[in-house]
Amino acid sequence: MMNLVHLNEQMLAKSCSEGNKVAEEELYRRYAVKVYALCKRYLGNDDDAKDLMLETLIKALDKIDSFKYTNEGSLYGWIRRIAINKALNQIKRHRWRMIPMDLWTQDNIPEPTEDEVIDIPNERILAWITELPESRRTVFNLHCVDGYSHKEISQMLGITETASTSLLAKARKTLKEKIRKYLKEQDK
Repeated sequence: MMNLVHLNEQMLAKSCSEGNKVAEEELYRRYAVKVYALCKRYLGNDDDAKDLMLETLIKALDKIDSFKYTNEGSLYGWIRRIAINKALNQIKRHRWRMIPMDLWTQDNIPEPTEDEVIDIPNERILAWITELPESRRTVFNLHCVDGYSHKEISQMLGITETASTSLLAKARKTLKEKIRKYLKEQDK
């Protein structure tokens, strides 16, 4: 049996494009957990995230011939983009609702400092993000985690930039409230 653990991304993609089943298993082993975590951030549901992770990796293997290697990390970047597109399509197709275009007002909750947040377990923060309403969670993930601009988000989701900004502000406010409550409870 061929060992592909030390194969770089370019060679792994090439082996997958040649139909090498061991290479396909290695691609799954390397990226399944990361893709699942990304899908969970967007969909908030374990079963949906597992399904979407599998759909993403299957599509990646089906389309591996179209992958263009640029540097180490580009294979995961390409797979990540497939996952984000599939997640957004699923959200829009099944559950996306019209978003009220109300303008947000500044909240009075101070931004948590890095020192305050550093001791909060990552699982707790991820759970708070997952608990956000779907539209807020989606915009939060796209902007804060994946680095898209409000203009890009508005185009992806078919909403205005103002709606994207508003949803992000509401998501941030909710998360700041949860962080403040958590910190207050830890002081007791």
